[in-house]
Amino acid sequence: MTGFPILSLMLLVPLLGALACLFLEAKAARTVALLATLVDLVLGIALWMNFDVGGAQWQFTERLNIFSGFSYALGIDGIALLLIMLSVFLMPICIGASRSIEKRVGEYMAAFLLVEVFMLGVFMAQDMYLFYMFFEAGLIPMYLIIGIWGGADRIYASYKFFLYTLLGSVLMLVAMLWMVHTAGTSDIPTLMAYDFDPHVQTWLWLAFFASFAVKMPMWPVHTWLPAAHVQAPTGGSVILAGVLLKMGGYGFIRFSLPMFPEASVYFGPLVWGLSMAAVVITSLIALVQSDMKKLIAYSSVAHMAIVTIGLFAFNVQGLEGSMLVMLSHGLVAGALFLCVGVIYDRLHTREISRYGGLAINMPRYAVFFLLFTMASIGLPGTSGFVGEFLSLGGIYQVSTWTALICTTGIILGAAYMLYLYRRVVFGEQKNADAAAMPDLDARELAMVIPLALAALWMGVYPESFIAPMRADIAALDARLARAKPAGDSAPTPGKAKPAHEEAAAHGGSH
Repeated sequence: MTGFPILSLMLLVPLLGALACLFLEAKAARTVALLATLVDLVLGIALWMNFDVGGAQWQFTERLNIFSGFSYALGIDGIALLLIMLSVFLMPICIGASRSIEKRVGEYMAAFLLVEVFMLGVFMAQDMYLFYMFFEAGLIPMYLIIGIWGGADRIYASYKFFLYTLLGSVLMLVAMLWMVHTAGTSDIPTLMAYDFDPHVQTWLWLAFFASFAVKMPMWPVHTWLPAAHVQAPTGGSVILAGVLLKMGGYGFIRFSLPMFPEASVYFGPLVWGLSMAAVVITSLIALVQSDMKKLIAYSSVAHMAIVTIGLFAFNVQGLEGSMLVMLSHGLVAGALFLCVGVIYDRLHTREISRYGGLAINMPRYAVFFLLFTMASIGLPGTSGFVGEFLSLGGIYQVSTWTALICTTGIILGAAYMLYLYRRVVFGEQKNADAAAMPDLDARELAMVIPLALAALWMGVYPESFIAPMRADIAALDARLARAKPAGDSAPTPGKAKPAHEEAAAHGGSH
């Protein structure tokens, strides 16, 4: 694999597929889009197989200097590898979930494949400007997907999504220009090791935070997300929850923490406060929703708050936990939106009250929905448990109060997810239309089975996912060590007896 431009190929395949889809009629466009995403999945698996765990930090690197100060530079570490795998895994499922799209199918598939190009580009970019171009360009096809193929309020939702995320990123661009001017390079690995003046770090951190906090999204700049999710078509919701939200977390790991360690620690309490608020407030809001998609959208904000406390715990446990929560949430939230899409396609309503008793006529659906509900709650043995446990364990070492309040989110999470499940799947069949719905067909099973297996694999054997990123997380932890705050959970020094006194006391008591 050495020297083979596999990363460029992974960007080229969906790009060519997108161009082809624009000129094809509906059936052919669906086939081309599915083939393009499956080819990328195969390339992703080849990337995973050939990734040298414990080898060089940056692998599969490619560099082409385009002009002074800007180069087409790609490369991945273990963290990027996992997020790329999540992206290529979810894309064929999104194309499969787009059966209900009937108008402008070619353009829809092209927009989706462009989303894939830009998503993968964000995780592969090794040049600051290239990262920014991919990061921003991804807004455009997603804006079109929501605005053209979305629900009744799609125009409002797509504008809100676009303006929120764009305005957040303008400050980041200004900060990037200053950083490149000061450090004399736009190379991301070099900048990750560059020591910026701690006073300036504060401003740079805030500029990046403006962008990543909106993208995550963090409370209180999360209000674009429920609107975007509710209006987006099923495939759009899956990829929005599955991968696009992870770009904010990836940004924190790749930029904010390693480039501005002192500022990250200084603003740590701010992030904890916002995360605590997010977990409690959005969970309570989720509890009273009558629209299924809105409920899962609010639960996404609460889950991403567990990611931010893990990232800002400044220890290996928290950082690994936050990455696992991101991967798990990508699978599970995507699967839950898929489950909503399945019954929406049959009954054309997302109102929870219109359903009930689906276990009777859709037993297969009920089983998969239960598995994803449990994974969302964080049941041991599912993907949700491992990451949440590590994130909360990580933050406990730094701030016991934050850990305590964020743990209530797991209890509230169980409340709103089980309440949703009970109303949709159990109970009496009040609605004759819902009682007549057919169970999952072969196409739908082909979409939910891989997600179910991945969620279980991650819950039972998380080492497969921790191993590739272990060295990168350790390097990030070492970078943060110089600014790391003292935790409030450690025993106070001076209280423990010296060892010889302890031994004498024990000896005297015998």
